[in-house]
Amino acid sequence: MTNKPMIALGFAAALMLGTAAQAQTGMQRNENSAKPAPTGQMQKNANTQNKMSKAQERFLKEAMEGDLSEMKVGELAQQKGQSEDVKQFGQMLQQDHSKNLQQAQQLAQQGGMTPPAQPSSAQKKVYDKLSKLSGNQFDRQFAKDMVSDHKKDLTKFEKEAKGKGPVAEFAQQTVPTLQKHLQTAQGIENKGAAVGSGSKMK
Repeated sequence: MTNKPMIALGFAAALMLGTAAQAQTGMQRNENSAKPAPTGQMQKNANTQNKMSKAQERFLKEAMEGDLSEMKVGELAQQKGQSEDVKQFGQMLQQDHSKNLQQAQQLAQQGGMTPPAQPSSAQKKVYDKLSKLSGNQFDRQFAKDMVSDHKKDLTKFEKEAKGKGPVAEFAQQTVPTLQKHLQTAQGIENKGAAVGSGSKMK
C-alpha cells in the first residue's frame, strides 16, 4: 500500500517533465520561425525596394556629373576670378555642390548604382575653355556659363521634383539651392555687362 502513492507521484512527475519538454520544443520551434531573415536577404530586399527606374538613374547620373563639374569650376573661379563676387560665388558653388554630391552618391549606392567619378565630356570642355581665360574675360564668361548651366539644371530638377520617392525628394531639396545659384550668377553677369559697356575690353 505504501508503494502506490510513491508510484503515483513518480508517474505525475514524469508526466510533468514530458509536458515541459514538449512546451520547450514548441517554444524553440516558434523562436526559429520568428527569426529575422539573414542580413544578406535583408540587404537584397532593401535594394529591391530602392530600385530606381532608368529615367531616375539617368537623372541622378547627370546630377552627380553636374555637381562634380560645378565643384571644379567653383575652385577655378576662386583661383582665377578677378572680382570678389566671382571668387565668393566660386566658393559657394564648391561648398553647395559638394554637399549635394554626397546626398546623390548615397542615393545612388542605395539604389545599386555606381556613381560617376568625373564630369561629362561636355562639362570638361567648359572647364578647359574657362581655364584659358583670365581677368574680366574670365569673370564674364564664367557668369555667362553659370547662368546657362543653372537654367538647364533647374528645368531638370523641377521636373524630377514633381515625382515621388527618394530621388524626387532629393530634387525638391536641391531646387532652392539651384535657384540661389542662378540668381547669383545673373547678378554677376548683369554687373559685368554694365562694367563692360563702359570699357574697351577685348
